[in-house]
Amino acid sequence: MKHGKRYNQLTENYDKTQLYDLPEAVDLVKKNANAKFDESVELHVKLGVDSRHADQQVRGATVLPNGTGNEVKVLVITQGDKVKEAEEAGADYVGADEMLDKIQKENWFDFDVIIASPDMMGKVGRLGRLLGPKGLMPNPKSGTVTPNIAQAVKDTKAGKVEYRLDKTNIIHLIIGKASFTDEALLENLSSILDTIKKAKPAAAKGQYFRSVTVSSTMGPGVKINPARI
Repeated sequence: MKHGKRYNQLTENYDKTQLYDLPEAVDLVKKNANAKFDESVELHVKLGVDSRHADQQVRGATVLPNGTGNEVKVLVITQGDKVKEAEEAGADYVGADEMLDKIQKENWFDFDVIIASPDMMGKVGRLGRLLGPKGLMPNPKSGTVTPNIAQAVKDTKAGKVEYRLDKTNIIHLIIGKASFTDEALLENLSSILDTIKKAKPAAAKGQYFRSVTVSSTMGPGVKINPARI
């Protein structure tokens, strides 16, 4: 892959082959985030599991201590008393059949997360072909299918992130913004790595953290020493 002059200059600021401790990695990523906008800080973790096997899945959700720095638009699919509960908690859109029809008929996706009450999942599930490929299908494991609508909305707005393996056994996450302090980013990074570590499947054998890399949106990756996690 060919990179631009700016990217190549940034890679000269550090040793790309070295494995860094968490504080050093955060410091380097922040120094390399010199784009004209507030870059996101991304985490990429390759695990020693095989996502093709059900007993080696790694998936869940957690609230980052300092949030992601991104504004998240939340759609809640529910009915009855839960509608007011969702609105008071800060949901951007709330509804039932009319919202599902809007998605299906108008190809409407002006939201980042869908939270659904359990009684609505029968209807939400019919849109699996639309929501699934976009990673928007609510799931109990990620806390987006729940009777506690208010708490789910508040957690999502506060910086809740979902982690899951892709087909190459890698987890990709945003853990904050380059404008965050070193301390805030380090706290978020340590928190999510600890969460992923605790989610290690019993069936996983050998080295669990194969590679861990952090980068900014427009910056090069900095490798973290898996042995220090």
